[in-house]
Amino acid sequence: MPRDTKVPADELQRAANELRDDWHTGRAVDFEEAVAFHESLPKSKRFAPVLESADAPLLQPRAGVPCLEAQIDLLRYLQEEGGADLLPTTIDSYTRDNQYEKAEEGLAASRNSDSDELNGFPAVNHGVEDCRRLVRALDAPIEVRHGTPDARLLAMVTLAGGFQSFEGGPISYNIPYTKRHDLATTIEHWQFVDRLCGAYTERGVTINREPFGPLTGTLVPPCIAIAVMLIEGQLAATQGVRSVTLGYGQVGNLVQDVAALRALRKLGEEYLPDPVTVTTVFHEWMGGFPPDEARANGVISLGGATAAVAKPDKVITKSAQEFQGVPTKEANAAGLRTTRQLIDMMIEQDIDLGGIDDEQRLIERATRALIEAIERAGDGDVARGVVAAFDSGEMDVPFAPSDAAAGAVLPARDDDGRVRIFNFADLALPDDIKEIHKAKLGERAQTEGRDQSFRMVADDVDAISDGKLIGRPTGHRGGASDAD
Repeated sequence: MPRDTKVPADELQRAANELRDDWHTGRAVDFEEAVAFHESLPKSKRFAPVLESADAPLLQPRAGVPCLEAQIDLLRYLQEEGGADLLPTTIDSYTRDNQYEKAEEGLAASRNSDSDELNGFPAVNHGVEDCRRLVRALDAPIEVRHGTPDARLLAMVTLAGGFQSFEGGPISYNIPYTKRHDLATTIEHWQFVDRLCGAYTERGVTINREPFGPLTGTLVPPCIAIAVMLIEGQLAATQGVRSVTLGYGQVGNLVQDVAALRALRKLGEEYLPDPVTVTTVFHEWMGGFPPDEARANGVISLGGATAAVAKPDKVITKSAQEFQGVPTKEANAAGLRTTRQLIDMMIEQDIDLGGIDDEQRLIERATRALIEAIERAGDGDVARGVVAAFDSGEMDVPFAPSDAAAGAVLPARDDDGRVRIFNFADLALPDDIKEIHKAKLGERAQTEGRDQSFRMVADDVDAISDGKLIGRPTGHRGGASDAD
């Protein structure tokens, strides 16, 4: 069972030595030489200082292709034509599963054809020097974005290669992404990643860590997402990480999203220790998109408007081609510009939305209850506590594929489109908070003339891709229902 204690230097070194043999590029990792490379980079390429000094939300897309030169061209295009402030390198699926031989085959096939045979950049296969060529070729800081339960070798190679921000965490890159990894093991693997980031930080090279806020990306109640962010932030801080970006995925109701982002920042600054600089990132809609690009642009615009009001430090943008899969570079850049237009038009407006304070208080109370349950389960140790809380169901994530989560909690929207909890299962929330959620869903049921049921949940999952926010009965647009 893992404990929330700092990994000793000799244990970090021992694990690193063993990992070098997982793929031959690992043998090129030299920590001292990597520190010197980071120190040679100009301030404009240092991720944490650029993010932490921004006075308006910075924009960052998702983007990754297999070949180095194509990745450079893609990111350069997104920077120059899309106006991206921060750049990503999205890692391919084989690397996420530590299948480096298959990634090598896909990379070779991509080099010998006009099509991409991988869905991202196989950084481990490219190795340290290719990562440095990527970092040198671009003007903005670059982050590693992936989805890897065991990201230890990926972290070693990419951090040595000059990347200064690393996404993910032991819960957020386990529960939503994999079935076969147990939570205790992924916590231990990510303690290595965080300790490595902490080791760089202690040498003056601040590595930004960004837990993945959207989780399953499907109607995740804000209190659950924020509780996971706080736990992952605490685990990273124990290992010496001093720059943490807490994430949150858009649920679509403007008031609830603004309230959640404000709660995220407030609770992050409260729960994480003083030496940690807390920033926030807002992910535009992570669920299904409408197939019509004009409607999809409407979804993106709502995300931009939300960011303008809530003012997170960073926004992860989407494109109007999300429905069809990986977007073209032109569509990706257009998504950046669409978001920027909304933010630039709205950010200086004094917009007063009713209900934000009440919603924020409700989110904070529920989040605190989940954190307290985790702390109780671990006798004050959050590493042990989060494993025990997921085992008991006191902590859960809806629609999770992982065996480490019960997946019994089910969300649905209320009559205003805010995400509430329809089925609490064993989630550790007080009765009065449960009653608020039930009452809000009851109001919707009355409006629609139907009982509260799983049908609401299913309808809401598909609603935005069908051009709506709330999954109303067919033909229902508010007011009295014609349903039986």
